[in-house]
Amino acid sequence: MGVPACSKLQVPDSSLETAAVFPSSSSTVKVTAGGQSTTPPDGSRDRAGFLSAKRTDFLPANTEGKVSVAPGSPDRNMAVERANIDKTPLREAKLPIVWVLGGPGCGKGTQCDKIVAKYGFTHLSSGDLLREEVGSGSERGKQLTAIMERGELVPLAVVLDLLAEAMLKKLSGSKGFLIDGYPREVAQGEEFEKEIAPCSHILYFEVSDATMTERLLKRGQTSGRVDDNEETIKKRLDTFHKHSEPVIAAYAAKCSKIPAERSVDDIFADVSAALDKL
Repeated sequence: MGVPACSKLQVPDSSLETAAVFPSSSSTVKVTAGGQSTTPPDGSRDRAGFLSAKRTDFLPANTEGKVSVAPGSPDRNMAVERANIDKTPLREAKLPIVWVLGGPGCGKGTQCDKIVAKYGFTHLSSGDLLREEVGSGSERGKQLTAIMERGELVPLAVVLDLLAEAMLKKLSGSKGFLIDGYPREVAQGEEFEKEIAPCSHILYFEVSDATMTERLLKRGQTSGRVDDNEETIKKRLDTFHKHSEPVIAAYAAKCSKIPAERSVDDIFADVSAALDKL
C-alpha cells in the first residue's frame, strides 16, 4: 500500500536530517503505510554505510507509516545527480564548524541567532536549504520534489552537497559555520567530516521532554503545524533520543551539553564560554 501524495508539498526538516546512508547511490528510503524497516540485501543491519531510519513525523497528514529501506535500481528509483563540488577551500579555510543539536522546542534557533550576531558565524539548516532548492525550480529541485512526493527521504549525499554549496557561497564573509540539527545519526557525522571538513565542536541543548512538549503544544495553538500535537510530539521526541544520543556519545570529547531551561541570556553565557575556546 503506497502513501498518498500530499496535495501541497511540505518540506519539514526531518526529510533531510534523517536521510539514511547507503552503500550504493541506487538504494532508496521508501515509506510504506504500516510497513516495517527491512534489512539490507545481505540481511545484515549493522554493516558499514547502512542506516535503518524510522521516521513518521515528516509524513503527510493522516498518514501512519514507517520508513523502510528498499534496494532500488536506476530505472525504478530516480537518482539525484550529484554536483561536482571542489570542497578544498572549506578544508583549507579551517573555519570553526559547529553542529547544533537539541530536541524540538529546545530553543536552539534563538541561540543560533545570538551566535550569528556576536561571532559572525553563518547559520545553515539542511531543511531550509532543501526548501530553497525545491523552490528554485532547478532540475535538482524538481527531482527532490518528486522524491518527497513519493514519500521517500532525500539521500544523504544530496544533503551534503547542499550544505557544501551553501558553505562555499558564504566562505569569504564568514567567521564560522553553525550546522543546525545535523547530524541525526553517527554515520551522517562521519560522512560530513569525510566529505566536507571536521566538526570543531557540538552544542547540545538539554531540555526535558515535559518542557519541550509544553513549548510545542503552546506553539501549536497558533502555528497551524500538523506535527504540533501531543501524539506526534511524543513520536518526534522518541525518535530524537534514539538517534541523537548515540551522536552525543560518539562525539563526547568535543560536545558541550548546555542546560536550556533557563533564561536566554544565561544559556547564551554557557554557549559563549564554549565557543570562546575554539
